[in-house]
Amino acid sequence: MKSSPLWKWILFGALCLIWGSSFKLMEESASVINPKRLAALRIFTAATFFLPFALSHFKGIPRKKLGLVALNGTIGNLLPAFLFAFALNDPAITGPMGGILNALTPLCVATIAILFFKDRVAPHKLFGIGIGLAGLILLTLVPVIREETELTLARLLPTLAILTGTILYGFNVNLVGHRLQGIKPLHLASVSIALMIIPTTFLLWYFDFLSLSFADTAIQTAIWKGAALGIVGSAVATILFYMLLQLAGGLFASLVTYGIPVVAVIVGWIDHIKIDPLQILCLTIILSGVYLANKVEKKYEAGVKAD
Repeated sequence: MKSSPLWKWILFGALCLIWGSSFKLMEESASVINPKRLAALRIFTAATFFLPFALSHFKGIPRKKLGLVALNGTIGNLLPAFLFAFALNDPAITGPMGGILNALTPLCVATIAILFFKDRVAPHKLFGIGIGLAGLILLTLVPVIREETELTLARLLPTLAILTGTILYGFNVNLVGHRLQGIKPLHLASVSIALMIIPTTFLLWYFDFLSLSFADTAIQTAIWKGAALGIVGSAVATILFYMLLQLAGGLFASLVTYGIPVVAVIVGWIDHIKIDPLQILCLTIILSGVYLANKVEKKYEAGVKAD
């Protein structure tokens, strides 16, 4: 299988399609069954899916790191699910917009590695982070520049929610890279997400999920979409991503970052969502920053070692 590049591209395409289209599913479902219920349902179904695997993988987790594994599931899955569902329930944040903002994740990974984990600061990395932030600021200010809306806290909250989600992803990636080395990726994924069955069960009860009118066709559809987000978008996609990591390596797997927002924009265009040319420009700026903060920085470090 390692000798066949076709499998790499099949996995790559599948991940881009799954994660890129998930923003549209979140947008549609959150408007029907409430963002809090949707987020709890999504992670509950992912945890239920992983539970049988976690029972056998649990022994592969050192006891002293169990708390960090639970933290991994919390900041890598549970909290971002709530933040994204909240943001995509706002009319100002469409599926394509969510996909574009999600592209900031690698920049958050690099920034947090520098600030909190004392990783090496390469000039190209700092330049890339600066370009990505410029793209974020421009994306946020586009409606204000066009005088379509005013810059208010209410206007900024959905964008800040997604930005907070990408920051949590950044912390999570660094947590795995710096504190959870030595644990098999699939063991880590299955156990960390399966542990979320405890808080999500409580949250579904707390948010009165069972009071929904399950006879309503719209609610049934929203629930199925929420379950699909959990099983396919969180659980299956995690397995596919780790397969891609093992098959093609981290550099190739990181290219999924570039495919997700492109798919989100295409899905929005197919669904007749207005795609602003300035949004595409902002996406290009952000992805340019991602490229500089990651790939060029690797070349920089290679040059330093060569010296």
